[in-house]
Amino acid sequence: MRSSKFQNFVDGLVTQDFILFGGVLVLFILLIFLALVLRRKLKTAVFLVLLAFTIVIVGPSYGHIKLHQYLFKNKVELLEQKRLNFVEAVVVKGKITNISKRDFSRCSIVASAYKASSNKVKNYLYGLKPFQKMSITIDGLLQNESKEFKIIVEPFNYENNYNITLEADCR
Repeated sequence: MRSSKFQNFVDGLVTQDFILFGGVLVLFILLIFLALVLRRKLKTAVFLVLLAFTIVIVGPSYGHIKLHQYLFKNKVELLEQKRLNFVEAVVVKGKITNISKRDFSRCSIVASAYKASSNKVKNYLYGLKPFQKMSITIDGLLQNESKEFKIIVEPFNYENNYNITLEADCR
């Protein structure tokens, strides 16, 4: 299972990701080299080494997330959600719009259900751990094109208040 997630991650990389990772590596090497050159100034050298390691640890992951948010920008709208009476399911209707400057070959859309509360802090914490998820894949979404979709979240046997959120990951 782990190798499958890693393989999916590697398959989802684009040229800009490799440029980002290479740039982070070059910056790391330059900062370490500069720290070695300035080794007589201990505080500056230690700061440069700490900065280099911070960049090599945080840079690729944060950069990858921000890069993909910029390159594969999309908008997902929740149009309707309806709880079915005779089946333990919720039907979620939505619309996805490609607002990037690229055509998407596929989009994975995830509907997440989580508990709802009147307390804002609890509501935020509940949103971090949904109790039910369902996903679908849409193929081929051109620039400025919108498509409506329907996701059936099942089995759904939660009786109290709940919220549904939609997220999309496009490539």
